Amino acid sequence: MSENHGGPASRPIVLDDIDRSLIALLRTHSRRAVADLAHEARISRASAYRRLRRLEDAGVIAGYTIRTDPAALGLHVAAIIMVSCDQASWRSARRRLAEVPGVEYLAATTGAFDFVLRVRVADAETLRDVVLERLHAIREVRSTQTLFVLDEVELHVR
Repeated sequence: MSENHGGPASRPIVLDDIDRSLIALLRTHSRRAVADLAHEARISRASAYRRLRRLEDAGVIAGYTIRTDPAALGLHVAAIIMVSCDQASWRSARRRLAEVPGVEYLAATTGAFDFVLRVRVADAETLRDVVLERLHAIREVRSTQTLFVLDEVELHVR
């Protein structure tokens, strides 16, 4: 889990249409050659390099990654798990929740639950073990509510 504790990303920069275009192009294919990005954005390759470096230095581009197909990796079950924990120990709860196998996403929330997790595992039996053996073994966890994910659409902010 990555956390933003200030640093480069905390200094906002002004993005123009070309910056946004480069970001959108990279979101669709992060391994695209800079020459191709420059061509698509209708700028010189040197300008593309400068802009990408500026976006990286400012923390707008925080890294380059791959997307995987969970089913191809044998992860056929996804669930949203809402967790209520001891309020006084939320930081240690967050740390322990992030270490639970299968947790892909973790957010501290307001409302009836303190955290929301997205968990991806091979099957329902593994999910049962994650919830009943791993989550409930965390002393700060008071209760959980699990929702099976029936269908997903991955969206990207443009």
